Amino acid sequence: MAYIISDDCVSCGACAAECPVGAISEGDGKYVIDADACVECGACAGVCPVGAPNA
Repeated sequence: MAYIISDDCVSCGACAAECPVGAISEGDGKYVIDADACVECGACAGVCPVGAPNA
């Protein structure tokens, strides 16, 4: 199951910069993950300062 970004997101962009497949982009008020592109590596979760990405 692909990662999702919760409403805790502070739009810092750390997750997008870390994503190896470019599945994360800036959405409306928070970053979003393209579920079809996500490879479930967890890199985004490891760098998020507020723990917004979750599996």
